[in-house]
Amino acid sequence: MNGVTMIADERQRQIKEEGWTPKLDASLTGFCLATAGAAYALNAASVHSDYHQSHKARYAKHATEDWPFDLDYFKPTPNDPIRQLVKAGALIAAEIDRLIAKEA
Repeated sequence: MNGVTMIADERQRQIKEEGWTPKLDASLTGFCLATAGAAYALNAASVHSDYHQSHKARYAKHATEDWPFDLDYFKPTPNDPIRQLVKAGALIAAEIDRLIAKEA
């Protein structure tokens, strides 16, 4: 399986299991879906990047501080960077779809 397929599968899981439907996404503003995706990517980088520890600490701080929803919805998987990046990609894809639908 490749990254694109994993992201598409995760997006479908978010819709079916978590209830984050395109209709619900349409009610969101402020690029919160993209911000949520960035938070997952930053969280993964805070654990797995090769940067200096100060960078990693800053990434971890921003991941939680910039999370746009209630923190109960933030479900990082620090031992699985691929899973975190898949979640990030699915949220960013949802933001893209929201913007496309808004323009239509």
